Amino acid sequence: MLDDKTEIHALFEGAPSTTEYKKLRKRIVRQTREAIEQFGMIERDAKWLVCLSGGKDSYTLLAVLHELKWRGLLPVELLACNLDQGQPNFPATVLPEFLERMGVPHRIEYEDTYSIVKEKVPAGRTYCAMCSRLRRGNLYRIAREEGCSAVVLGHHRDDMLETFFMNLFHGGRLATMPPKLVNDEGDLFVYRPLAFVAEADCEKFANQMNYPIIPCDLCGSQDGLQRQQVKQILDTWEKNSPGRRQVMFRSLMNARPSHLLDSQLFDFAGLMRPNPKE
Repeated sequence: MLDDKTEIHALFEGAPSTTEYKKLRKRIVRQTREAIEQFGMIERDAKWLVCLSGGKDSYTLLAVLHELKWRGLLPVELLACNLDQGQPNFPATVLPEFLERMGVPHRIEYEDTYSIVKEKVPAGRTYCAMCSRLRRGNLYRIAREEGCSAVVLGHHRDDMLETFFMNLFHGGRLATMPPKLVNDEGDLFVYRPLAFVAEADCEKFANQMNYPIIPCDLCGSQDGLQRQQVKQILDTWEKNSPGRRQVMFRSLMNARPSHLLDSQLFDFAGLMRPNPKE
């Protein structure tokens, strides 16, 4: 269906003509559309703040959402947003120039959260938690200022799977990133439309499109992060048993409270035999 029209959005101009790329693109678009529909993300005439970090995942998110909108399958207004957090050597002109060239409505916001993170986080500790909180707070503010109903993030299938295992190994709970949630204030949705998309597909797509990838020098400068350790474990499992990641991810959509131990999710105390012997 996606090839019925010859027109393309500017974000797809110069795309490879190989069969491999076409299959990759159609798979990502299909999986994104499935997540949007399955988790009820569409509010007609809504406005989404699409968060763009400059990494492979956010470029993939931006392109696919604009493709769906271009095809008439996503009836929402899209506003791309990059939060420049003041990291040293951040190429501040890359994203504005790219978005202007692509004709994508956008807002670039500068907020020096980098200095706050460096000041507050003790040496040897990871920056990700505080950096994420500060970034999220600013994105919520921007969304409100722009009249958006949702903040849209580029987390993919592997992010969700890694978060599940981080919570399992280090947090003592069964939880991951939800594809859809309402913020604590209750005025904004947070969406993750790439929930079904593999990280490897995001990487292949962004590389084949030659998008100007910007690395994160803050968290990327720290070795031995818990997430990296989990990623290595999952990589090993996937290497030994190809397809293991997808099987494990499907389990997140197939929870059985009666076969766990959480009495708040299942009434074990009230469980009765349907036909007790006299």
